Amino acid sequence: MQSDFFFYFQMGFRHIVDWAALDHILFLIALCAVYTFSDWKKVLILVTAFTLGHSVTLLIAGMDWFRLPAAWIELVIPITIVLAGLYNIFTAGQTRSRLVYATTLLYGLIHGLGFSNTFRAMLFPGEEMNLIRQLLGFNVGVEAGQLLVVCIILAVATVAIRFVRTPSLYWTYALSAIAVVWALQMVVVRLPEVM
Repeated sequence: MQSDFFFYFQMGFRHIVDWAALDHILFLIALCAVYTFSDWKKVLILVTAFTLGHSVTLLIAGMDWFRLPAAWIELVIPITIVLAGLYNIFTAGQTRSRLVYATTLLYGLIHGLGFSNTFRAMLFPGEEMNLIRQLLGFNVGVEAGQLLVVCIILAVATVAIRFVRTPSLYWTYALSAIAVVWALQMVVVRLPEVM
């Protein structure tokens, strides 16, 4: 059914742009803190690597091949944001390692696990054969939502750096620090759930 694709597309898009998905938005902030629109190709590759990782774990979840305790995954997700933000802070102004792409893919796998139980519950009963179409719709929606958020972040970065004349290092530090502090609060809130 074609409507399955659009239903899951909308779910994927909302999964990213909804404030309830603050962890995704914070991760994108940390991911983009060192970039401007002139780096759009690098950012597109990073965002797509994240979506690819997200897709793999949702496929595994949809097939019910693998499960981890949700509380642990919900704790690890903000830790990935903290690590991404700290990486920006400690490497600001330096050439980025190519490992950042592999790390972003890994973080996508982790973030996908965080949504896997919900995704598994969303699958239409009796339509497991349509899993690929449902997964494709969802992940195209995720990618579209991420690109929208990234465009907003990069637009604000362009205004801050070019027009307000904020030094790019200060911008990187500020954006990364915001992501780190907010994610640390999430870690503190979620830590008791795994204890």
